Amino acid sequence: MVTPETPQGLRGPRLGPQRVELPEPLLYRLKRRFLGPPLVTESLGDQRLNKVTALGVLAPDCISSTAYGSEEILTILVPAVGVAAFSLLLPITFAVILVLIFVTLSYREVVTVYTKAGGSYVVARENFGPRFAQVAAVALILDYIVTVAVQTAAGTNAVTSAFPRLVPFTVPITVLIVIFLLWGNLRGIKEAGRTFAIPTYLFISAVTSVVVIGIVRAIFGHLPRLYEQHYPAGHVPLGISGHGLLMGASLFIVLRAFANGGSSLTGLEAISNGVANFKRPEGINARRVLVIMSITLGSLVTGVSVLAWRTHAVPFINGSPTVLSQEATLAFGHSVFGRIGFYAVQAATMLILYTGANTSFNGFPNLVSFVASDAFLPPSLSKRGHRLVFSNGILILAAVSIVLLLVSRANVSALVGVYAIGVFTGFAIAGFGMVKHHRTHREQGWQRKAFINGFAGVVSTFVVLIFAVTKFTQGAWVVIVIFPILVTVLIRLNKTYTEERTQLEANVQLAAETPVPRRHVVLVYVERFDLAVARALQYARSLSPGDSRGLHFVLDTKASRRLEEEWLKLGLALFPLEIVECPDRRVGRAIVQFIADLVSDGETEVTLLLPRRVYGRTIRSIAQDRTSDRIATLVGEIPNASATIIPFQVRSQRRLRHLAELLRNAAGARELGVATPMSAEDADLVGAPPTDFVPGAVPIGQVRWRQRMKVAGRVHSMRVQPAAGISSLEATIVDTTGSLVLIFQGRRLVPGIETGALLLAEGMIGERAGRTAMINPTYTIIASPSQEESGSVR
Repeated sequence: MVTPETPQGLRGPRLGPQRVELPEPLLYRLKRRFLGPPLVTESLGDQRLNKVTALGVLAPDCISSTAYGSEEILTILVPAVGVAAFSLLLPITFAVILVLIFVTLSYREVVTVYTKAGGSYVVARENFGPRFAQVAAVALILDYIVTVAVQTAAGTNAVTSAFPRLVPFTVPITVLIVIFLLWGNLRGIKEAGRTFAIPTYLFISAVTSVVVIGIVRAIFGHLPRLYEQHYPAGHVPLGISGHGLLMGASLFIVLRAFANGGSSLTGLEAISNGVANFKRPEGINARRVLVIMSITLGSLVTGVSVLAWRTHAVPFINGSPTVLSQEATLAFGHSVFGRIGFYAVQAATMLILYTGANTSFNGFPNLVSFVASDAFLPPSLSKRGHRLVFSNGILILAAVSIVLLLVSRANVSALVGVYAIGVFTGFAIAGFGMVKHHRTHREQGWQRKAFINGFAGVVSTFVVLIFAVTKFTQGAWVVIVIFPILVTVLIRLNKTYTEERTQLEANVQLAAETPVPRRHVVLVYVERFDLAVARALQYARSLSPGDSRGLHFVLDTKASRRLEEEWLKLGLALFPLEIVECPDRRVGRAIVQFIADLVSDGETEVTLLLPRRVYGRTIRSIAQDRTSDRIATLVGEIPNASATIIPFQVRSQRRLRHLAELLRNAAGARELGVATPMSAEDADLVGAPPTDFVPGAVPIGQVRWRQRMKVAGRVHSMRVQPAAGISSLEATIVDTTGSLVLIFQGRRLVPGIETGALLLAEGMIGERAGRTAMINPTYTIIASPSQEESGSVR
């Protein structure tokens, strides 16, 4: 077979279908400009973190709580006992640090055992089953949502402490920050993940300098102390000091202050959630980073509390200035260098708090994707979006967090009331789950490990109870009410999904192999005669049915007569129009009855084609008729009957002419045997490699027919034959110049050949069914998507 000479001087067979460069919709073009080009699957990569980087990337949420942990204790104590609160501050801080020690020891065991994916959800699922794991799932979901609100609100407080004139704009600033984080994560901000380590170390350095300089000045008697007459307006009201062990405070007040201080431990689970990101050995490295993070947190919180005890810095009603900013002012003084140091501390605090909020944008989508994969949440939450992130989870997290900020007016103290219940519930479940693990596996030293995890679980449960009681009227009641409701909803969803999956998968092979009915009737629903119906008629004729006809129901006698006259003028001798009366105007019911009568003999298959007019304009598309959807749903309930919607685009003549020109160009290239090069956008979309990514390989668009050639490309599609079909596997590979079909005869599965694989193939160029092909080539796998996807992801 000889074809005309191509512009490159090559000869070859008439090519098969060419890639048509269709114009993208406006919304997609805007999305691409806003978020960037789409990423292909292997862009997930396997990015391992060393210990120094891991501490910076995974610890912001935990370490940043230094900025408000001590302040939240004082927020409860100062209005109750006045300046005596500073005498109670250190004992309560030490109690919080004690809890930190036991939770840290517990999570050391978690990251040792679960080196691929950890956290309380996976621990609960593996040890107590998927249903009980939903308790941990709800706890973490609430934790992630409130974390975004608390961290961003606290970060804005750091800004307003440096620039008091911005206090009236606290809520708008905080909401804008959440929107910015939303945008960044939809773009795939993980690519700059290592950059997030910088704010962590800046904050550690800044707070350490405040604590060290403050303590040194206190030792030499140069650290000022604030007195009531020095406090500016806006501070929390000062209570009256009492006597005794608790300085006049009730046990209830002390427990409430302890509960507030417990918010310092939020984010401790981040290491276990990200253990797969560590360099090998993952478990050992994660344990070391966890210990370092906890020591850092404990040291900084203790240091801030010591300075607060010494300086008597008090919280303010609107959260600004913060206790930490007051300590920075007193420690550094009012000189030029002192002001520089103050603003440096505020900048570092702002950055780590906002970065800590971003931790939830990493954790929440991954969590809900886990839960969705276990069939407890909608499957859409487990699908990666435009930039390989779980876009739906990110959008939900941002939306709920913004609502929470608006309701609470971005007040950190108001948010803390619902903050730590979810956190400590997760700690408790992880501890008890590890006890179950140790009792089951009984590894060396399991009794000691079980005691540590069990004690941490008991302590965490006790903290949850303290929160539930002492913070009930301050927002904890919302969590207490919502918690069981959400758990119940997740379990009910799972039951529904399980029943649906069981029904869909029952006897699936038998159903696919069931003999088809002997008679096939194709009906085209005709409401009025126009281009949409004409397209449906054309499609019906391509099906070559034994019986085909138009189907019209009389709702308007005059309109039906006009339709009948128009139909008589058609040159379709074998396509009659059946006109059926519909006196009650229930068209859906009438169609179902008509089809049910046709299939009642058990030997007839009916296909109903429903023309749909699709309008390009958004306003017009919202108002378009959805009758075809309702009819398709009704027909789907009838055995041996199916409905197919045939869309017809009602667009401008200019766009129609443009599409027609694109199709003509592709047809012309196919006739000449010229491969149509991909656009840069399509090459990015399908991950087509550049033509020179393998030395010595010939670009696919320049292959010569009946010559042995070497090509390299990415497997874009595969055609797999069932057991009863012809034994062969066809894989289409692409590069930026075109596509080529690799045919492996006598084999249904070929090791390494899968969509997304990059490979080098060598063989004779020929033709199969009008397509340029290489039959039974030798090949080398360059990169496998299975290996790439097994690495750590967001």
